[in-house]
Amino acid sequence: MRKLRTIEIKRLSVEEYKQADKLPVVVVLDDVRSAYNVGSIFRTSDAFLINKIYLCGISPCPPEIEIHKTALGAEESVDWLYFKRAEDALDNLRLENYKILAVEQAEKSKRLDDIEIGENERIAVVFGNEVKGVHQEVIDKCDGCIEIPQYGTKHSLNVSVAAGIVIHHVASVILKDKQL
Repeated sequence: MRKLRTIEIKRLSVEEYKQADKLPVVVVLDDVRSAYNVGSIFRTSDAFLINKIYLCGISPCPPEIEIHKTALGAEESVDWLYFKRAEDALDNLRLENYKILAVEQAEKSKRLDDIEIGENERIAVVFGNEVKGVHQEVIDKCDGCIEIPQYGTKHSLNVSVAAGIVIHHVASVILKDKQL
C-alpha cells in the first residue's frame, strides 16, 4: 500500500466545484461564535458537496483570516448566505421546501442513525452556539431534532466535530445506492 501524492488525488477546482451537482443539503449555523469552527464546517461541507451554508447571528463570515485558516479555501467553493436571525434563514428554507432538523438534545429528538431522507428530499441541518446550542426559538421552527448518540461522561461535542459526523451521515444516506 502506498500513500497517494497530492497530484494523484482527483480534486475539483473551485470552478468545477461550483458547476458540480450538489447534495440537496443546507447547513445552518445559529450563532456559532468561533471562526475556526465556521472554517472547519466550510471545509467539511466542501468535502461532501453540500449545497450551501447559512451563517446566522454572530457567526463570522468570509473573508476572515481565522475562517480561511481552517477552511483552506473552502469558503471560496461553498456558497453561503448571511442572515441576521436564524429564524429568517429557516423561513427562507421553508419557502424552498426544505425539511429542517436541528442537531440538538431535545424531547422527542431522533437518533442520527434513525433519520430517513426521502428521495429528492431537501434537508437543512441546524447547528448551534458552542455553549448554548441551538436557540429554542430556532428549534420551534424546525421539523424535528436529531442527536448524535454519545455513551461517555460528556454529552456534547465540539460543533465542528458534530457537523462532520452529521454531514457525513446525511451524505451517506442520500448517496446510498448512488454513484458520484
